[in-house]
Amino acid sequence: MAAKSFDMIVIGAGPGGYVAAIRGAQLGLNVAIVEREHMGGICLNWGCIPTKAMLRSSEVFHLMHRAKEFGLKAEGIDYDLEAVVARSRGVAKQLNGGVGHLLKKNKVTTFMGTATIPAKGKVSVKTEKGTEELTSKNIILATGARARELPGLEADGELVWTYKHALTPSRMPKKLLVIGSGAIGIEFASFYNTLGADTTVVEVMDRILPVEDAEISGFAKKAFEKQGMKIREKTMVKKLDRSVGKVTAHIEQDGKVTKEDFDTVISAVGIVGNTEDLGLDALGVKIDRTHVVTDEFCRTGVDGLYAIGDIAGAPWLAHKASHEGVMVAELVAGKNNVHPIKPESIAGCTYCHPQVASVGLTEAKAKERGFEIKVGHFPFIGNGKAIALGEPEGMVKTVFDAKTGELLGAHMIGAEVTEMIQGYVVGQKLETTEEDLMETVFPHPTLSEMMHESVLDAYDRAIHF
Repeated sequence: MAAKSFDMIVIGAGPGGYVAAIRGAQLGLNVAIVEREHMGGICLNWGCIPTKAMLRSSEVFHLMHRAKEFGLKAEGIDYDLEAVVARSRGVAKQLNGGVGHLLKKNKVTTFMGTATIPAKGKVSVKTEKGTEELTSKNIILATGARARELPGLEADGELVWTYKHALTPSRMPKKLLVIGSGAIGIEFASFYNTLGADTTVVEVMDRILPVEDAEISGFAKKAFEKQGMKIREKTMVKKLDRSVGKVTAHIEQDGKVTKEDFDTVISAVGIVGNTEDLGLDALGVKIDRTHVVTDEFCRTGVDGLYAIGDIAGAPWLAHKASHEGVMVAELVAGKNNVHPIKPESIAGCTYCHPQVASVGLTEAKAKERGFEIKVGHFPFIGNGKAIALGEPEGMVKTVFDAKTGELLGAHMIGAEVTEMIQGYVVGQKLETTEEDLMETVFPHPTLSEMMHESVLDAYDRAIHF
């Protein structure tokens, strides 16, 4: 059978791959996409989307318990874990179907199967019906990543869970240990703690949410502890002893190992790139710690082979993958003025309670790079909308270059900050200065006014605090 030829082949239909395929098709390319499991990838099916659906359920549950504060009455408040999970899976299924529809609408040829690259410009796809041979001068690797498993901490689906198990629990944990306090770990800790699990979070670094600004991490720790969570920093889980119905964790802190029993453990210790069994070694692709090494345009060094998204390294974010997909599709199509993506211009969001969001340099990073800085803060307690919402816990922090007025970084914690952060992202993209931000009129009453006040505070001009 003759090989089928395409202008561009995308391997992986996650938020990087399917976006790359659609953009390529929009630009007139004949595009094929290969997916071995789910349209929409991990993000849509087992990550970003279903976790937010579950967190919304816990948020509503939390608000129902606060009904009296708002002059409302709610009695006999409870939850149905099976129904919470069913809603989450339903949301993922709806969007999964939407991706398939968009690919079909844009005339992208879809192959469901497992891809390998036997030689440069060739893709072999093993499907249920047999093997399809495809050729293209341009191949995009968008195979994503999976949960990292450390020796002795491997998941079994019963007592020790990965994110997949945590998204489809067969029972509600009573005493939960979460290993790792990045976005994934903290979001699951927040969800289960809100629903009543006795939750402990262990972090090997010196603070939780270690990629965030230190002030934000400290604020988050206090907020979580106030909610009843136990936070243990500079701590390591050495091993897990499993028995019927319980896990005994050997936890090392300050050189001392203690044992503690839990009925459930969630391991959230990072991710591993899906680089195996693709034929990358034979092609000469350089791989560093399970991630494909690329240049700023996602080129692998092998002519016509690109890598985008989680397989290409940090930051491991869906929106980064999508924009890389667009960029590469435009490069392949010969579009002029294609610009690389700057990692520091990509916002990070964590959907715990309270939410955390940031973009750009932390205060510490800005100082490390030699900037003379001005730092502004504004607390949620000083904002009328936050008080009216019953959400007075939070803070907005901004970091500026004292010499040029450039916005170097913005860091937030509190209600809806994952929506607010985009204002600063746009500001950075437009090379907005502190003067531009100070002269911008923010609507009242809104949470966004705190963004304005934080800028004003950096220059000793804050009005409302």
